[in-house]
Parts: sequence; structure tokens; C-alpha cells
Amino acid sequence: MAEILEHGVERPEYLSLVNQQSMPRADLVDNHRDFHWITEKICGVLEKPTPRWWWVSFIVSSGMALFTVMGLTYLVSTGVGVWGLVSPINWGWAIVNFVFWIGIGHAGTLISAILCLLKQKWRTSINRPAEAMTIFAVMCAGLFPVFHIGRVWYAWWLFPLPNANGIWPNFRSPLEWDVFAVSTYFTVSVLFWYMGMIPDLATVRDRARQGVQKWRMYFYGILAMGWRASNRHWSNFEMAYLLLAGLSTPLVLSVHTIVSFDFAVSLLPGWHTTIFPPYFVAGAIFSGFAMVLTLMLPIRAVCGLHDLITMHHVENMCKIILATGSMVGYGYAMEFFMAWYSGNPYEGFAFINRAFGQYAWAYWIMITCNVISPQLFWFKRIRRNIALVWIICIFVNVGMWFERFVIVVTSLANDFLPSSWGYYSPTVVDIFTFFGTFGLFSSLFLLFVRFLPMMAIAEIKAVIPQGDPHHPAHKIND
Repeated sequence: MAEILEHGVERPEYLSLVNQQSMPRADLVDNHRDFHWITEKICGVLEKPTPRWWWVSFIVSSGMALFTVMGLTYLVSTGVGVWGLVSPINWGWAIVNFVFWIGIGHAGTLISAILCLLKQKWRTSINRPAEAMTIFAVMCAGLFPVFHIGRVWYAWWLFPLPNANGIWPNFRSPLEWDVFAVSTYFTVSVLFWYMGMIPDLATVRDRARQGVQKWRMYFYGILAMGWRASNRHWSNFEMAYLLLAGLSTPLVLSVHTIVSFDFAVSLLPGWHTTIFPPYFVAGAIFSGFAMVLTLMLPIRAVCGLHDLITMHHVENMCKIILATGSMVGYGYAMEFFMAWYSGNPYEGFAFINRAFGQYAWAYWIMITCNVISPQLFWFKRIRRNIALVWIICIFVNVGMWFERFVIVVTSLANDFLPSSWGYYSPTVVDIFTFFGTFGLFSSLFLLFVRFLPMMAIAEIKAVIPQGDPHHPAHKIND
């Protein structure tokens, strides 16, 4: 509002009253912490002796990861018959788990890339762990399609390489598109994650020079790649970071869209639907943000990061979970509507069977966890209750796994020919292999927390008042 005029005359006393009315912005770092405190707090997690909770967590998660190793070893030595696959259900837990883990990895790129391009400063305290979560989730996801082919030693046939038999991949298959989409997503995510850490790795390197553990200086010195924090380095860094953010943004949409094509381009009732691409992307962001909170709330408590991961961060993520959860619920409703509106009896049967057939228990678990539980985030009292937020996020992750299970299994179990209908039950090998990936994921995340700066020191310093040269705190009163 530039001017207030009354009969053509400016009234400056009104202007002063208007300018005084401004919405206060929430602090992104609580308790007015300064640069030194931020550096000490984040680097202290790396430099202090390894706490007991970390050893206990790492031993437990590593033991769980051995389940995956044993399950995959037994699978390769025996054959895919050890899984619960039975005709016509030839896609079971392996594909369910693949889609689940790919979805978990979407929040990292969303927080880092899209929120960076939109200049959302509240991302700074959570972008680094979300990026790491993306990489580890994609690693877990990649295990399942590779071993699902049965003869894993022929997995290289998926790549467009000439071979002795003259066999080339079918580039019209969405399964082949997955190979390129997931590998590209993983590569760009690793580059984005690592490049963002370079200034902070240099900080840890410089601090290690003053200590007695010389290995830390050499280790972080190699990772810092000669960073000197010069003006030229910062200019190149910011340009490269912006370019990678722009490159990563379409990947958020493309990767899970292509994963949804695994189902949507088929002619099977329950899969052949055009709503799958946006519905899968919304579901991936939904589950990804829930996993970020599932991981970061315990880390926030045990590492004392309450001033860096504030209630403002938690509330914003809860609101995004609420928004994407509502989109997922809308997708569920539209699936039923389109099945009815199409007039196709097979489509109608597929969705009625999901809700009231032999897998109705899985369907209603999915609805309860994905549609009903996030609606609690409408209430500020719930969003500010850390224990309840963490429990709801667990429900969301459970519900999103059941969503993939319902999509994959129910559509296959009851196909066009009733005489071939079956019921899918996972075997011990299925269960061990899947739950072992949680151990693998947790072990990698714990190693990241222990040996790498888990928050962007330079970016957090830029969002506090001292980092803004135009902030009123820097003005000298006459």
C-alpha cells in the first residue's frame, strides 16, 4: 500500500499505522543462537565420543540387515520359488517393496530441490537428512527388481549393451524405463547430496587440524575437495547447486510417474487407469515426508537439536502430510468413481473386490492409515505434540506399504478367469528379506549421522538474523 489519500491529500500518519502491522515470522533457529553455537552443535555430533545409544541402534540395525543378506543368498542358491509367488500372482512382496522404498526416497529431493527453487528457508534444517534418506531408500529399492528377475547374474541384460546372443532390451517396456529413471534419480541425488555437503566438510576438516585425531583432517580434507570458501568457490557452488536443483525437480515427478507406468500401461482391471501417475507422486511425497519425521524426531531428541529442528519445521511438514494425504484420499475416491463411470464390469468388480473381497482387511488398514489418521493434523494441538506426530507418521508409512500391497496383489489375485483365482501369502524368505531392508536403511542412516554433518551448517547460518546484512539487528541507531 503506497499511499493513503483523502481528498487528494496524503495522510502520512495513517501510513505509519499501516506499516506497523506486520505478521511476525517464526524463527527458524530458536533461542537466538549465533554462528558459533550452530557450528559447535552440528560438528559436536561428529566430534564427540560415540554415544551408547548409537552403538545399540547400530548393532540392532546391522543384525536386522543380515536378514536381507540371508534371504537373498537363499533365493539365489535355490530360486525364486522360495518366495510366495503363485499363478496368477507373479508379482508379490518384491514389487510392493520396490515401489514402497522408491516412494520413501521422494521427500529428500522435494525438500532439497523444489523448496530450494521456491526459496523456502525452513527447509535448511531438514534437507540434508532427507537427501541422505533418499539415497539409502533408493539403494534398498534397487535390490528387489534385480533379484526378482531370478537369474541375478543376467541383470546386466537390462542395460543397452551388445551381447553374444544379440538380445536387446525392449525399450517399449515400462520395466526398462525404470532402469533408466531410477539410476538417473540415484545419480543426481548423490551429486546433489554430496555437493551440498562440501562447505560443511571443509568446516569439519579445518576444525580437525586443531585436534589430535589427524585421520579426521585427511579424511574430511579429501571429501572437501580443496574447498577454501573463497568468493569464486561460493559463486561456482551456488550456480551448480541451483542447476542441480533444477535438474532434480522434474525427476521428482518423472521417477514415480514411470514407476506407476509399470501398472498403468497394462490392460489389467485395477491397474489400467490414468490417475496413477499423479496419484503415485502424491503418495510418494506423502510417505517420504512421514519417513523424514519418523527419523528426525528421535534424532532431534537424542542429539538435543530442538533449537535447529523447531516446532515450525514440524508443523510445516505435518501440513504437507495433510495436503498430500488428502490428495491420496481423493485418488482413492476417483478410482471408484471412474470404475463406476466407465461402465466396465471388470473395473467395477476389481475395486469392489478390493474393499469387500478376501483382501478387505488390507484395504481398510490402508484407508485408516492414509486417509483418516492424517486428518488429525488439522488440529494445531496435534501438530505440536511430538509423540502423536511420530505415531501418526508410523501409521502413514504402514498405510502406504499396504496401499502398494493392495494395488499389486488384489488386481492379480482375481483376474478374468475365476478358475485361476488364488490367494497370496508371503513366505519366511519374503518377510526376512523385506524387514532386513529396514535394518540396512537404518544402518546406513546411522553411519551418516555419525560421520557426516547431518545438517547444512552454511545454509542454517544464512537464515538466522545475523546472516541477513539488511536485518534491523545490523542497523546502528543514531
